[in-house]
Amino acid sequence: MPPEWAPHSATWMAFPAGAYPEAHATDDDVWRAWANVANVIVDHEPVNMLCHPEQLPTARRLLSSAVTLHQFPIADAWLRDTGPTFVVADNALKAVDWRFNGWGDNTAFAWGEDAKIAAHIADLLDIESISSQLTNEGGGLHVNGDGVVLLTDTVQLDPGRNPDWTRLQVEDEVHKLLGTDRAVWLPHGLWRDYAAHGTRGHVDIVACFNESGSVLLHRQQDGSHPDCERYELHREVLEQANLTYTDIVAPKTLEDRFGWVDYSYINHYVLNGAVIVPAFSDPHDGLACEQLAEAWPERDIRIVDARVIFAMGGGIHCITQQQPRI
Repeated sequence: MPPEWAPHSATWMAFPAGAYPEAHATDDDVWRAWANVANVIVDHEPVNMLCHPEQLPTARRLLSSAVTLHQFPIADAWLRDTGPTFVVADNALKAVDWRFNGWGDNTAFAWGEDAKIAAHIADLLDIESISSQLTNEGGGLHVNGDGVVLLTDTVQLDPGRNPDWTRLQVEDEVHKLLGTDRAVWLPHGLWRDYAAHGTRGHVDIVACFNESGSVLLHRQQDGSHPDCERYELHREVLEQANLTYTDIVAPKTLEDRFGWVDYSYINHYVLNGAVIVPAFSDPHDGLACEQLAEAWPERDIRIVDARVIFAMGGGIHCITQQQPRI
């Protein structure tokens, strides 16, 4: 699996059906939030958007004409998780199709059609689809392009996902499919991610590699927030693994109407020539952009308000999936 900063030939996304009731947002808020991300990305690389036939008129109204729409009866729009994980083997692009079961059946949506998305995209691209029996999602892993993969105990070893798999079996399957040879396991994700409809600990909101080989790590400094204690545990794991890390500030906002937030600048998306950074109308937005500009010095920093996306349960990285350029 090439690292995210390797050249892309395209980005894949999915257009949402509408707002979740618990998100306290309108359908139009959600449609515009997804469209805003796509319309920034398409300035830098092609965007392919899966869209339920019923949503096509809305998608055509809000999306740039440069975005390519593909009809598919999707239920949900977290394409990082339901889409394929692209790998390169024998100088050919291939699509890893992880088993998907709605984040351990932790969603109110019927996810049967979404479990077919990875194979469908492989068909659209006319590439080989590699099926795995490991229940996993793209947001649950991150690679550095040099053999290391970040995983999370509460995702790949989740009893709702892989009740009969051992850690060694998970590592063997991941290494076989991604071409990695070393797994670093974080104990869990951010606190909010364990609420209803959460992923139970995706790594892509906590930590990610950058091009220099350092891990960018979400740092919550306010001791009242439960993620402050989790930061210390994550830091210890990285130090024990002899991985260098760079702290990225957490937003100053601590709570929303639901409780502790999982707002995170780690959930950014790296693409050709740019980094799409989530913003929260927060006092730390500017500082986070400065830190990420240092982490990605040769890329433009593009900011998109991500509060509606996070209210839906994810972030900018969660709704995008890179297709590597061969």
